[in-house]
Amino acid sequence: MSTARAVADELDDRLRAVARPERADGERRYLKSDLEHLGVSVPEIRKVATAVHRERPDLTHDELVMLVEALWEQPVHERRMLAAELLDLANTALSANDVPLLERLLRESHTWALVDPVAIRVVGTLVERDPQAWDPIVRRWASDADMWLRRASLLVHLPQLRRGAGDVDRFTEIADELLDEREFFIRKAIGWVLRETGKQRPDLVTEWLRPRAARAAGVTVREAVKHLPEEHRERVLAARPRRSRES
Repeated sequence: MSTARAVADELDDRLRAVARPERADGERRYLKSDLEHLGVSVPEIRKVATAVHRERPDLTHDELVMLVEALWEQPVHERRMLAAELLDLANTALSANDVPLLERLLRESHTWALVDPVAIRVVGTLVERDPQAWDPIVRRWASDADMWLRRASLLVHLPQLRRGAGDVDRFTEIADELLDEREFFIRKAIGWVLRETGKQRPDLVTEWLRPRAARAAGVTVREAVKHLPEEHRERVLAARPRRSRES
């Protein structure tokens, strides 16, 4: 781990070299973050991740995990973003055996800005590669007390569904379980995935959402119908209580 920490510290230096401190405070306030923020943009973080991936093509699974943990252990937003980017770039080294690591990162993220890349681009890729292994894990997350794990249980389906692929039923079963949630980030996530699914499969989204339109939160419905054809959108909105439609 000492070597991994040395590499992580060197990457920290790279991040700080392109930091813009003037954006750090605004970003921290926007995310309501308790972490230190350096003010490094996402494109710059990705440039560092891509360089590391290119410079260390023979990084083993264990070396990757140790580097990610070394980056993550410091409460610095950009270090943790970089860890997520590295996991995404090297996701072929990961499997369902890495659930303890990935679940810990999700639990410790405490913000959509870290949860979403891990859930969508890292775990989402793994779910697509081995859906049977991941199905019980994702379903367990859906009922977890941690709100961010529940959000992750929805977003892991996004990469496939937005392409018109994937198992819609697997997502909608979880979405139905979470439809009565009070947490904004859960409600928004359901609507987001439905919105992206509807671009390719509007009939399926409309058929599922219409009988649940009165039960779903306003933000869920507003997100879900954004890109539906007008006829489909009107059918969903007509199923909403009048007060909800007027608000």
